[in-house]
Amino acid sequence: MEISQMHHSVLVVPGIGNSGPSHWQSLWQSSYPNWRRLIVENWDEVECDDWVSALERQLVDAPANTLLVAHSLGCLAVAHWAAHSEKKIGGALLVAVPDPAAPSFPRTAAHGFAPIPLVPLRFPTVVVCSTDDPYGSVDHGRECANAWGSEFVEVGAKGHINAESKLGAWPEGLDLLARMSMSTDRGRETL
Repeated sequence: MEISQMHHSVLVVPGIGNSGPSHWQSLWQSSYPNWRRLIVENWDEVECDDWVSALERQLVDAPANTLLVAHSLGCLAVAHWAAHSEKKIGGALLVAVPDPAAPSFPRTAAHGFAPIPLVPLRFPTVVVCSTDDPYGSVDHGRECANAWGSEFVEVGAKGHINAESKLGAWPEGLDLLARMSMSTDRGRETL
């Protein structure tokens, strides 16, 4: 299935700094202008509760098949949101889940993300992890995936899977999103 054949609403949930123009999230969104992007007041001084509230507000009228495409702190915001919201969504692609206990975690700029809710999420998820991510180890990514009931995908040495990783539009990630879309469509057909 091609991503252009997807019948899902998509909300892009960037991490700290709002994923600049060469980040795969921004490149995807420029290719699919009907996709929406999380809107928060401050992308550089991050309060988890603010992001969770923004997610709830922006998803309140979203279709139940909406897919979230989250990167880094956006993944943690999705986990915190899911722990408190009853809103139904189609699924989430969670890329480069950071570890708030890691020495490189931006503690001075990001507050309220620890502890991470390690409970099963009510919607299908795929956690994507790099073997050399400075913000979260493979073990951390696998622990989150196991706790959340997520499919776990290790993509090799791709850093923080961001613009500095030089992935361009990251076609492998789009393939994962298309596969998730297809599997959530199949799941709905069997209900």
